[in-house]
Amino acid sequence: MQRRTFLTSGASLAALGLVPGSALADAATYQRFHAAWKRDPSLAVYADTVGRQSGAAQVVGRIPQDLNGVFFRNGPGRFELGGERHHHWFDGDGFAQRWQIAGGKVSHIGKFVETERFGEENAAGQFLYPSFGTYVGRRGVKTNDTMNAANTNLLPFNGRVYALWEGGSATEVDAATLATVGIKTWNEDMKSMPFSAHPKIDPAGGMWNFGALPGGNRMALYHIGANGQVLKTALIEIPQLAMVHDFVVSAKHLVFLIPPYDVVPAEDQSFAGQHHWAGSGPKARPMRVVVVSKATMEVRQVFELPPHMVFHFGNAFDDGATTRFDVVLHEGDVLHDVGRIMSGERQKNTATRSFAAQVTLDYASGRASTARLFGASEFPRVMPQVVSSRHRQLALTSSSPRNGEIVPDTVNLVGTDSGKADSYRFDAGWQVEEHILVPRANARSETDGYLVGVAQDTKRAQTVLSVFDAARIKAGPLALARLPYRAPHCFHGNFLAS
Repeated sequence: MQRRTFLTSGASLAALGLVPGSALADAATYQRFHAAWKRDPSLAVYADTVGRQSGAAQVVGRIPQDLNGVFFRNGPGRFELGGERHHHWFDGDGFAQRWQIAGGKVSHIGKFVETERFGEENAAGQFLYPSFGTYVGRRGVKTNDTMNAANTNLLPFNGRVYALWEGGSATEVDAATLATVGIKTWNEDMKSMPFSAHPKIDPAGGMWNFGALPGGNRMALYHIGANGQVLKTALIEIPQLAMVHDFVVSAKHLVFLIPPYDVVPAEDQSFAGQHHWAGSGPKARPMRVVVVSKATMEVRQVFELPPHMVFHFGNAFDDGATTRFDVVLHEGDVLHDVGRIMSGERQKNTATRSFAAQVTLDYASGRASTARLFGASEFPRVMPQVVSSRHRQLALTSSSPRNGEIVPDTVNLVGTDSGKADSYRFDAGWQVEEHILVPRANARSETDGYLVGVAQDTKRAQTVLSVFDAARIKAGPLALARLPYRAPHCFHGNFLAS
């Protein structure tokens, strides 16, 4: 696989926002957000963070004695510079976080990932490069990694830790201090290549991942061994390829959903701005399900579903002549809706347009069917030991309508066979982030372990680690570990047991 295939296509570069031009960043978003923040202090969750954070958490309740390790988290921490503010939540510079859990105590450190972009913009005192949803063209872009924000996930793998951003390379950070080590090049063919922020670690320890090139209509596939060696790469053609954020793996297959966007390359447009929804009206396009064989790394079959937008999957497994997988489906063009919080605009009740579903792919008939699992929700996760095999539990966060707004405030463990949910709703003023399932040693079931995550107590401006017994979510948290400060809202993370 030749990396020049990806990096010299004008269409691919434009689709990624990698084109020079005049700066379109403005101060209006900055002003609107700060005016809204004065009226609503809870918007601090989306405000800037400055510098390194470090502190011990005050534990209320009891951290289980067998829960020891590090909970790595990552998300955008800087949205503003030089009086300007990014237009989209996905744009901020990555702020890696490390929650150490040991002997019933919890400590935290947070640090910006010192990417090329971060360093150059610091020195200039202003934004220089385009981001996912904000176009800035003050300085030319050399490779995908010139604009790498390293802001989406933090992955421990093969004794190292990587900050991930889907448009470019993984960035290694020190596992103990979070100091930036540098760009990870798995091999020369993959240098500066898009490398998704949602790799799948199979129970044997290997990694499957992909890199999408909307506008170029191609997708790179990667299989990396547990020792970090690249086992196989491939390049597949997918017509009308749009943003693909996540995927799912079964024992035999890789499964991708292609939302119905037209990607129209244009100067002075961000990556998000080049996406135009084609899922409405009389000429609405369906969402495509592209199934790739793990054995051949080639497309096996393509299915169609009604038009939806997709961010995150749960798990997949092969069931005879079918493959089944969990996914959260969104109605309409939510890609652009997500960015509105950057100007202080809250999501309204009418915007609860998602639901968790299990999709069944029937290879013989060529039909895909969808069964609803749960209502408006996001961030599906399963126990790590069941990845790519039959599973029966799915962790989800969900939102409640409060004062006319949608607030993520509930954690759930949903039975994929029964549809029954074991749920806990936090009090008013709390905002819940992704929660993940952590198994006990030698776990005997998918509820033999803990649900671990982070929530923001916006009334006290503090970030809190929460720990639930996975078998009794409704009973409430076993422990809350409260920091004496607010840490940035994160997207994704992973637990490394010690």
